[in-house]
Amino acid sequence: MTSIEQARRIAALAQDKLAHDVVILDMQPVCSYTDFFVVATGNNVRQTKAIVDEVHALMKREHGLVPRSTAGESEATWIVADYLDVVLHVFTPEARDFYRLDELWGDVALEEPNPPASALTSSG
Repeated sequence: MTSIEQARRIAALAQDKLAHDVVILDMQPVCSYTDFFVVATGNNVRQTKAIVDEVHALMKREHGLVPRSTAGESEATWIVADYLDVVLHVFTPEARDFYRLDELWGDVALEEPNPPASALTSSG
């Protein structure tokens, strides 16, 4: 699985768990420790935790991938899961507005996430 395939799969899994404003930032030109950021928003701390838990469970089951580390799960306003080539950031709306990670890295290219798996199965 390439790093962009991994980023797109993580983004789709987050969307399946009802994350919104999901973007993939191509960090390769500006960052040496990862290829992509997947940035998503949950409606509240319970949902941010559920999004990260779902991504973790399905990436492990489907691809044998687990994050090298995670941070922020106790407060769950900004949870980071480091999959080496892809770093997942899940925010509450207030934390995303405050940290503005998208704006901080606004000069990097955006990659198009895949549609959520639920959209693919319900449309066919």
